[in-house]
Amino acid sequence: MNIPFHRPLYDEKDAEALLAPLRAGKLVGDGEFTKRASAELAARLGVPHVLLTPSCTHALELAVMAAGVGPGDEVIVPDFTFVSTADCVLLRGARVVFADIDPRTLTIDVEDLARRLTPRTKAVIPVGYAGVSPAMDEILALARPRGIRVLEDAAQSVGATYRGRAQGTAGDAGCFSFHETKNVSTGEGGAFVTADPGLAARAEIIREKGTNRKQFMLGLVDKYTWVDVGSSYLPPDSMAALLLSQLAKTGGIIARRRVIHEHYQEAFAGLAAEGRLVLPHIPPHSGSNHHIYHVLLQDEETRNAALAHFRARGIGTTFHYLPLHLSPVGRRETGGRPGDFPATEEVSARLLRLPIYPSLTDGEQEAVIGAMQDFFRTVRP
Repeated sequence: MNIPFHRPLYDEKDAEALLAPLRAGKLVGDGEFTKRASAELAARLGVPHVLLTPSCTHALELAVMAAGVGPGDEVIVPDFTFVSTADCVLLRGARVVFADIDPRTLTIDVEDLARRLTPRTKAVIPVGYAGVSPAMDEILALARPRGIRVLEDAAQSVGATYRGRAQGTAGDAGCFSFHETKNVSTGEGGAFVTADPGLAARAEIIREKGTNRKQFMLGLVDKYTWVDVGSSYLPPDSMAALLLSQLAKTGGIIARRRVIHEHYQEAFAGLAAEGRLVLPHIPPHSGSNHHIYHVLLQDEETRNAALAHFRARGIGTTFHYLPLHLSPVGRRETGGRPGDFPATEEVSARLLRLPIYPSLTDGEQEAVIGAMQDFFRTVRP
């Protein structure tokens, strides 16, 4: 048996999409396909400004730069997230302040966030996990009166919603990923989105190496020059061409993932009732895109035994984020110690991710389910 943890969904339409800009002899950034893909994504998200980037990491860097984050500022991020969420802050010379997570949704704990606000707090970067949105209304209620920017890390959230609107669009800006492991994939790739014209204008300049080249291309100035500190955050047009092809499949991708998710939930309900594992929780405010299916096992020893059990049967499973405050950089930058963020530490030790992707067959899913049930019959009876 060989069931990979992830299998990207590419087809002949994607191949043709990739060839189109190559045949046109135009692969540079902000070409025709970039314009079309940006417009399509803007329409789907319901935002006026979309800037495609080479990755979500680049989008996060663009967001904190456009928000004016710098030395002396503090930015609050969840301790349970990918390193890019914190890296973009440190690159600006600002201080990362970690907050714990809600153990049910695995998104930032709003009460802990509130405790960590100071006069130096410049921004908050809430992270959507597995297609589940943070409690954005509560976060915005804390941030708005204090003039704090809310920059959403929506890397996992394409096609997901928060109270009926696209995740990643409630705050001042949102950052998306099109990495090969995501629901909509271009191998690498990302997007910075915002409804704030001021943020958009500065982000456009930063993205173009700090120049006003876009204004020049639009005929608004007769030449362009260096007007701000920036970098190069333009992806090749081939990425945008593939994104257009992938976006057309979003509905079908999410629908198939939902079927797989719901079957897991039904199959593991008995184990959950017995207290063997905890099923993922999707709160009423979230319309999930089912990017991840995870369970929480009883403890780290059980989780590690489960990883070995699935590996021996040729089934790909994995854990997820390690607590950032206990990483070498986290300890150095924040003085992190065991016990500082108990929910993050516990979730990280107990979390097990199972295969969930459109090409996972019914038979393959039954094999995964059977392996889990067998684990609790024979290994952890």
